[in-house]
Amino acid sequence: MLTTGSSLSVEEHSETFLISPNADFSCGFYEVGRNAFSFSIWFTNTIEKTVVWSANPKSPVNGHGSMVLLSHNGNLVLTDVNGTVNWDSNTSSEEGTMVSLLDTGNLIVKESTGKILWESFSSPTDTLLPLQPFKKGTRLVSSYFSLYFDNDNVLRLMYDGPEISSLYWPSADYSVFVNGRTNYNSSRIAVLDTEGFFLSSDKLNVQASDWGAGVKRRLTIGYDGNLRMYSLNASTGSWIVSWEAITEMCSVHGICGQNGLCEYLPSLRCSCPPGYEMTDPHNWNRGCQPQFNKSCSKTDHVEFIKVPQSNCYGFDLDYNASVSFAQCKKACLDICSCSAFVYKTGFALCYTKSVLFNCYTSANFAGDMYIKVPKNLGTSKQSGLTCNLGNAVVVQGSASNKRFIPYYVFVTILGALVLLFTGTSWSFLYSKQNMPKSMEEGYRTVMSQFRMFTYRELREATGKFKEEIGRGASGIVYRGVLEDKRVVAVKKLTNISHSEEEFWAEMNIIGRINHMNLVRMWGFCSEGQHRLMVYEYVENESLDKFIFGDVSTERILSWSQRFKIALGTARGLAYLHHECLEWIIHCDVKPENILLSRDFEAKIADFGLAKLSKRDRSSFSLSHMRGTMGYMAPEWVLNLPINAKVDVYSYGVVLLELVTGSRISSGIAMDGEEVELSQFVNALTELQVSGDVKDIEDIVDTRLNGHFDPEQVAVMVKLALSCLEERNRRPTMNETVRALLACDDHDNHPAYSWLTCENQLNLDL
Repeated sequence: MLTTGSSLSVEEHSETFLISPNADFSCGFYEVGRNAFSFSIWFTNTIEKTVVWSANPKSPVNGHGSMVLLSHNGNLVLTDVNGTVNWDSNTSSEEGTMVSLLDTGNLIVKESTGKILWESFSSPTDTLLPLQPFKKGTRLVSSYFSLYFDNDNVLRLMYDGPEISSLYWPSADYSVFVNGRTNYNSSRIAVLDTEGFFLSSDKLNVQASDWGAGVKRRLTIGYDGNLRMYSLNASTGSWIVSWEAITEMCSVHGICGQNGLCEYLPSLRCSCPPGYEMTDPHNWNRGCQPQFNKSCSKTDHVEFIKVPQSNCYGFDLDYNASVSFAQCKKACLDICSCSAFVYKTGFALCYTKSVLFNCYTSANFAGDMYIKVPKNLGTSKQSGLTCNLGNAVVVQGSASNKRFIPYYVFVTILGALVLLFTGTSWSFLYSKQNMPKSMEEGYRTVMSQFRMFTYRELREATGKFKEEIGRGASGIVYRGVLEDKRVVAVKKLTNISHSEEEFWAEMNIIGRINHMNLVRMWGFCSEGQHRLMVYEYVENESLDKFIFGDVSTERILSWSQRFKIALGTARGLAYLHHECLEWIIHCDVKPENILLSRDFEAKIADFGLAKLSKRDRSSFSLSHMRGTMGYMAPEWVLNLPINAKVDVYSYGVVLLELVTGSRISSGIAMDGEEVELSQFVNALTELQVSGDVKDIEDIVDTRLNGHFDPEQVAVMVKLALSCLEERNRRPTMNETVRALLACDDHDNHPAYSWLTCENQLNLDL
């Protein structure tokens, strides 16, 4: 067990961890990737560690310097390498506390009196253990799939993807009672007992195929969206599936993504229908994208391709009975938004489809699907992926290309000769020590994952710089797809004065930077006058698209998302300012340079154009101003030496824009008048001094309809104002992160947490 003041260190993860008295379970640091760890619980006596709970499944900590500590006030805290709190149990006690792992696999924090302050059983991740109650408000979550009690008291499985949300178990085609459930219950509780029975208050009653006492079991929602009960074979240490909710995996919604086609033969296979190609070669949840531009073409310019015994669940534009095939086809032709139609010949039923989602092919389906594509598209082949419950195998297209074999042989031989020549040349240059140091570093960079690209390679990847996805003062960004099928963002830089060797040296430093709140840089191009940077492609757009102007209801950021973005941005800047070997200042922090991932995690872009400086220098001077008017600190205009506090100032402006949903940097309306940033800041400062909380809350984005956390609003405003003060009085980004962390998720904290939050803010500022 852990006692007050004791800790577990990530460096000792293979030697030091908690273990249950019966030795069935262990708890400690679990390696989830290269130099990435979660604080987890796992079964001990299995072939491979089987994780059943994690404190931080979506935000692993560093493999150096991270630790778990039971603090003197009774809080179990997981900290990252820089000391920031990644997770905590949110407990407090004046009595002596301890942490122990029970025989059931339940990790508990308890007082010396025996009172349990916190337990892992109350916050499951993707697994339910025997005797672990599953209640209203808790979820098992894996990828886009979750198990939860719905508002009608029924236990359900749901796909909640970036485009749609859809319930798929029990079957949405039938009523609650036809599915053998009932919504006449209010307890909303389920449990897996020690004999292999899983019982729920909605009358779900299932049992393991090997039911009986003495077998270790778990109930887990898989990455493929199915809910399964597993039993441990004690002699081999391996798991067998002893029950599963869904027998045919194509019944899981969204598993093959939009436009994807699911087959079960009997293992799962996702494929793209004719005219479509896979969006992300590594993730079928992203589905397929059309190889043509959808438009309202004349009917004689389109045709329909038959996909036998196939259907798509939902998204029906219309449904007609007792109609002919020709009438069904015409109905789809006459509707611009119709992507396909499904026709059941024997029943004369017609379904026109707007979106191809939850599509499947089944020998039991008595109908065919007809997909609308442009004429002469020339897509008669299919390519797909066969999935054996997570083990993916690429299936090639069906066409035979034997006539190209001589060409392939020639290209292979030519490539081998080029590699041989290149290797010999580098060896010769290196041995003669005629290689400049920066060029030598550049060559090492080429050989690593972060690499230098040729201009021709990036030109082909972007389709001759065809698809523009953004632009700014420093250049234009294009979407591209590399040869290894990675989708990337390629930025063509303009007005760059770096010499080639200086650019190589800076890129080599930037390439070693890796943080979840920074856009990952994959490489660069420095060829003649061409300077390009290659970044990871971030799914959602930049922050400004979500908080400024008239946006649809679906695109309005909730308050929790805004606070999450504020914290993520602060973490990214703190990493640049305080944790990199070189001192990196962004110089252009603004909503346009804050990209949002699929889960609305903030990712700072364009830090590759920031100013690098040695850590032993407190400031430096630049030959010209950098940044965007409205976000630039006063020291730029005053021509003073620059330090990291210019980013802090810009961050303060962004904080106010997150709160108000308005472009503060270019003026804001107050009392019917347009006022400048300085006037707005002065007005807020007076409100804060007067303690008029109601007036401060009045500045919150009205599109939130009052759904926000008033304490977090007060803290963000106070923090923003401190960031906009005179340079020496501004907080550091590390202090900013601590202040926000103290207020993170305070709704789940005890009543005194707001005092802790405010005290932390006052202490830091």
